[in-house]
Amino acid sequence: MADAAPRLKGLFERLLESPLPVRIRAWDGSQAGPPDAPTLVVRNRRALRRLLWKPGELGLARAWVAGDLDIDGDLYTTLDLLAGHLWERGEGARTLGQALRDPEVRAAVRGLVKLAGPPLPPAPPQEEVRKPRRHLHTKRSDRRAISHHYDVGNDFYELVLGPSMVYSCAYWPSPDSTLEAAQHDKLELVCRKLALTAGQRLLDVGCGWGTMAIHAAREHGANVVGITLSQEQAAYARKRVADEGLTDKVEIRVQDYRDVADGPYDAISSIGMAEHVGAERYLDYATDLHSLLRPGGRLLNHQIARRPQRDESTYHIDEFIDAYVFPDGELAPLGTTVTQLERAGFEVRDVESIREHYALTLRRWVANLEAGWDHAVRLTSPGRARVWRLYMAASAVSFERNRIGVNQVLAVRTPESGDSGMPLRSRTWN
Repeated sequence: MADAAPRLKGLFERLLESPLPVRIRAWDGSQAGPPDAPTLVVRNRRALRRLLWKPGELGLARAWVAGDLDIDGDLYTTLDLLAGHLWERGEGARTLGQALRDPEVRAAVRGLVKLAGPPLPPAPPQEEVRKPRRHLHTKRSDRRAISHHYDVGNDFYELVLGPSMVYSCAYWPSPDSTLEAAQHDKLELVCRKLALTAGQRLLDVGCGWGTMAIHAAREHGANVVGITLSQEQAAYARKRVADEGLTDKVEIRVQDYRDVADGPYDAISSIGMAEHVGAERYLDYATDLHSLLRPGGRLLNHQIARRPQRDESTYHIDEFIDAYVFPDGELAPLGTTVTQLERAGFEVRDVESIREHYALTLRRWVANLEAGWDHAVRLTSPGRARVWRLYMAASAVSFERNRIGVNQVLAVRTPESGDSGMPLRSRTWN
């Protein structure tokens, strides 16, 4: 009897305590759920074994990365429908452990274990990070984590990011602008907030493929040091700098921010890097950057933020992101970031939320990936391409639903005289 889909639907609804908003189609041909909804395709029994062995987000992620689970329909619509049931459940929602105390839930699970068959558990997909958890955010562990994410291959990033090679939120004048124009506007916004002028020294922390460093040198005459932990990024950035004829103005280093000792700098940009620092190291990060600035120097910290929880002790790092995308990455609430910057001695002068801009950016990156899908698979692997498609699409939905945000924080190392050097009407860059 072909009944895997109805049985799966029944279990999910018992666990979630609500109707399943998507349709399920199982390997045995059975289907269940709303007829006009996007369809979750469970391709084989191994997908079921993954879900049973590791219930929740990580089991779903493993099934998706391995190709055991797929979506028939619009990916964004599906993720949006599932978000409220899987990732945004209220504080009163029962945990998995509580659900399993329900005799009906236990009976359904036993039936599905029998349906899934041996062996248990399936091996995780090869794209999953295996790492010790004892020493987070040491220089060695940070190098390893950065290499996992950024040394996927420059050709792959060119396909996804486009000609700008900027891997952070763009700044959109309108939704129908080009990605390249929006990224240019973001870089120009950062330079204007830092008030860069010719001859000033800029430290670009987490410089990526060198686009910010090149822009600041070419358009504003700054002398730039860009640092990254990725060997592939550094090699690519150095070639771009040479091609632009800017080797006298831009230096690219493979260097940890904790090892920079040639201050003072007039300005520091940190764009999409602080998410890798970790909560336990964040004050040290802010203090190090403060010490590298001259009095009156400015920091532009561009960083993704999560929403605060009533009980922060219950916060857990996203299992899929930690296992497949950004190992050891951590998101903090905006208020925590501002507090740590102030504790390090900075005066925070401006905070701008550009949450909607990141959703637009991610949708363009997903479109680039999907348009070049076969090439992306050849450059990496089917699993790695699936990781990127899911993580970018899910992130876009999270920004759209206000589950996470992104903020530019402008801070000054204000001298003892109290003269910050800021104009009376500070948002002259808009």
